[in-house]
Amino acid sequence: MIVVMKPGSTKEQIDHIVEDIHQMGLRSQVIVGTDRTVIAALGEKRDGAKEALETGNGVERVVPILAPYKMASTEVKKEPTCVEALGLKIGAGRIGVIAGPCSVESKEQILQVADSVREAGAAGLRGGAFKPRTSPYSFQGLKEKGLELLALAREKTGLAIVTEVMAPEMVPLVAKYADVMQVGARNMQNYPLLEAVGETRLPILLKRGPSATMDEFLLAAEYILKTGNSRVILCERGIRTFEDHTRFTLPLATVPYLKQTTHLPIVVDPSHGTGKANLVSPMAVAAIAAGADGLIVEVHPDPEKAVSDGYQSLTPPAFQKMIAECRKVAQALGKKMA
Repeated sequence: MIVVMKPGSTKEQIDHIVEDIHQMGLRSQVIVGTDRTVIAALGEKRDGAKEALETGNGVERVVPILAPYKMASTEVKKEPTCVEALGLKIGAGRIGVIAGPCSVESKEQILQVADSVREAGAAGLRGGAFKPRTSPYSFQGLKEKGLELLALAREKTGLAIVTEVMAPEMVPLVAKYADVMQVGARNMQNYPLLEAVGETRLPILLKRGPSATMDEFLLAAEYILKTGNSRVILCERGIRTFEDHTRFTLPLATVPYLKQTTHLPIVVDPSHGTGKANLVSPMAVAAIAAGADGLIVEVHPDPEKAVSDGYQSLTPPAFQKMIAECRKVAQALGKKMA
């Protein structure tokens, strides 16, 4: 349920309603909007709860939440959410760009990429220190050494670090270094991991699973939100279809659909979504035109020598050109691109 408070309701009135919700065995989430405050009452339905809450001082009305994803729904929060980490701002009219290599390979590589993407206009640096690979014989990442190199790159450039965490027991280590923790597509429905990253209160970049429906995607975000962590960024990275001309199929209709369904910001990953470097820029531009709040793009100084995903990585000059094209579309839409 959503308890909609009257305009001008006092802190004491809000606190009293929160206490009533807790006494009913429900969880509460207070959301302060531009016009009024709403309180989400989450949990199993309680007989008479709606009627009891409607009598509270300062309450305007109580309405049910129809969507299965309670906290992610626009029924709970009308205003779009902006998630910030250092200089990276994503959502509510701000377009944030995250870029970097698939894997951290060396100090020289990550510092070179960090300098180039920052110069081009990125505000976040992506880079895998722990790499989930289909083959157990593929490069698995530099692990904590990779995290240390990412932290060094942040120190040199000021870019927010975005890196993946793969298991609940790894969360404390990755949280020491990351500004944004990424939950990869393979882990979208790893519910213990979703709860563990939510407890950190760090921003979380949640990637859609390659066969996940929109409801499944948003319910995965709900696992994070219900911990009290509202700093969730959704990422469309492509789905499995019958097509074989691209690595995945990048369904950009996801973006306007989610804009109507959730207040959470959404970024698009055209690198994984296409798997081909020559398709990344056109799809990045299209994503901005569709209303995406950000991009996450793979960039490598020498893609031919990359230890992973070189075939879908842009060179720094190609990335700079892509950003220039995206800025034109963002400006036409009246949005600010960081």
